[in-house]
Amino acid sequence: MNKRALAICLLAASSLFSAWLHAAVALNDDVPETYIVKKGDTLWGISGMYLQEPWLWPELWDVNPQIDNPHLIYPGDELHLVWVDGQPRLRLSRGRDVKLQPNMRVSQLDLAIPTIPLDEIGAFLLRHRILDAEALNDSGYVVAGDQGHLISAPGDRIYGRGPFPEGERAYGIYRAGDTYRDPLTDELLGYQAQDIGNANLLSSNQDDVVELEINRVTEEVRIGDRLLPMEERIIDATFHPRAPASEISDGFMIAVDGGVSQIGTTDIVVLNKGARDGLAVGNVLAIYQTGELVFDPVAETNVRLPDVRAGLAMVFEVFEKASYALVLKSNRPLKVLDKVKNP
Repeated sequence: MNKRALAICLLAASSLFSAWLHAAVALNDDVPETYIVKKGDTLWGISGMYLQEPWLWPELWDVNPQIDNPHLIYPGDELHLVWVDGQPRLRLSRGRDVKLQPNMRVSQLDLAIPTIPLDEIGAFLLRHRILDAEALNDSGYVVAGDQGHLISAPGDRIYGRGPFPEGERAYGIYRAGDTYRDPLTDELLGYQAQDIGNANLLSSNQDDVVELEINRVTEEVRIGDRLLPMEERIIDATFHPRAPASEISDGFMIAVDGGVSQIGTTDIVVLNKGARDGLAVGNVLAIYQTGELVFDPVAETNVRLPDVRAGLAMVFEVFEKASYALVLKSNRPLKVLDKVKNP
């Protein structure tokens, strides 16, 4: 091969490599061709290692139907970067660390790496849920404590009234907290239901006044606290990060856990958009800092500067009119009423 032909080949190879890095799914520089998944990894972290835009993970991931649960990734698995029709794809070779002993109680789903850190959201979901007005108003409630005492310890008795569904014996005790409203329309989106504890029903569901025994409390139970059937809230930690399927308009962060106004990375926020708006678990949204209002000395009037992209958030639980999301990244100081949009 002469020097000219060699130069052409090298140029072609260089152009091809450049095209790989700037394909429809843009890869980061120096991405590994092979990566062995480690305990503690998250799908979001792996996606960010390969992709400039991690929410495009579904376009990179190449499902192998010959592998059991091909959407799940476990510690010990090998990820291989390949090219199909000029586009990057990530393929999986199942490692040996995934097999379970017959007497193990942990499921394979439990062992798969989560999309985002579970310790960031697990405790939160145990304490919070969003209820609409109908669910709150139609629930049972605490009408009295045993001998008129305030309830503060497991084993204490309380009395309740209201509907107690047939067959339901375990109830969560909740207190109506913040009211969530749309900042533009003032529509009621729901109420924060704060976890106070749980109790078991001792008497018949059909009694006008029922008796319950406290199992767990986080603080004193008050008259008027709501009694709702216990629901098993399973976190689907293996969802794939992706952009919303539809355009999200007029989205806002309307509250943050802790009741403060400032928001940072790993904070959990409430969004004014939910299932009816097309949001789903795993959706990634860009956070925009509202443009500053400044004075234009030439026009002698106030003018608002353009919104500035300032971070990313991922939705991890969706209600009809609102959602919970985890702030994954913040480049600037964020606050309540900053906007969220498609990334």
